[in-house]
Order: sequence, then structure tokens, then C-alpha cells
Amino acid sequence: METTCPYGTSETRGETHLLRYELRFPHPVGKVWAAVATPHGLPGWLAEADPFEQRVGGAITLRWLNTDEQGNATVASGEVTAWEPERLAEYTVEIHGRIRFELSPADGGTLLRFVNEMTGPEGERLSCLAGWHNHFEYLRDALDGRPKDWSTWTLDHWRELYSEYERRGR
Repeated sequence: METTCPYGTSETRGETHLLRYELRFPHPVGKVWAAVATPHGLPGWLAEADPFEQRVGGAITLRWLNTDEQGNATVASGEVTAWEPERLAEYTVEIHGRIRFELSPADGGTLLRFVNEMTGPEGERLSCLAGWHNHFEYLRDALDGRPKDWSTWTLDHWRELYSEYERRGR
């Protein structure tokens, strides 16, 4: 399967899953930070964020702009659990658990290390791996000046990614 994003990996202990991605972008840290840690950047590839109090202990609610197979959009409330501008943003929210973005300069661009610590059965692990992968493709496009047009969203590519993660056993 062709994809513009490296495949993520996961580690499972009981029903707790650690999903990991390491992504390189040819954009400065400040631009990637704006995409992953501001209410203006997040909708271009992931979710609306309102409220979003950009500080440790601040409230955050992420409203995904795509839907599941039943047409439901995910809404996840929680708090900002780590915050170091242009380096680290971590949100711990309902449904998805801990979502951590670590940024560092690398090769004239940015290295993004992402971890999602979540709980749930095997199908949920695969669903999230495919979902994050799909969203990171949208992040790459958004950073290149092409934010996601959510009116064009379908589950087709996500289903392909889910099958590929299932096949890989990741």
C-alpha cells in the first residue's frame, strides 16, 4: 500500500496500548507547533479544539471533523497534561487517552515524535493506528498549504490502512 506517512508501531500491555509514530517534516518547528498545538492549526488536519487553554492543567475538548462508520464524530474532553511551547504538547482526553507531540529541529526541518497511550480491545488499537496514520497524512498536506477539506472525507483510505495494520500485526 502506498502512503505518504511512515507506519506507526504499537506495544500492548494488557488492554493498554502505546501507539508511536516518528515523522519528519521539511518545515520549521514553529510551523509544525502551530499545526499540532493551536486552535487554528488543529482543524486543518485533525479536530477543532474548543475550549483549548494552552497551559498545563488547561481544559481542552477535541471535536474530530471526520466520522466513524455510523456517522458519529468523536468528541474528547480532557486537559493539557504537558506544555512546553515549540517542544512538547500533551493532551489527556476521554476516549483517546494520552496524546503526546514532541518536536525537535532535525535536518533543516522538524522531527515529530508522537505517542498515544490508550486502552481498549485489539480492534480499537488497530482503529487508532489507522486513524492516526490517516490524520498524519492530512498533517503533511496541511503543512504544505493544503488543509483537509472535511466535506470530502470518506472511510475508504482508513479502511485500507486498518487492513494493512492488521496484516502487519502492528
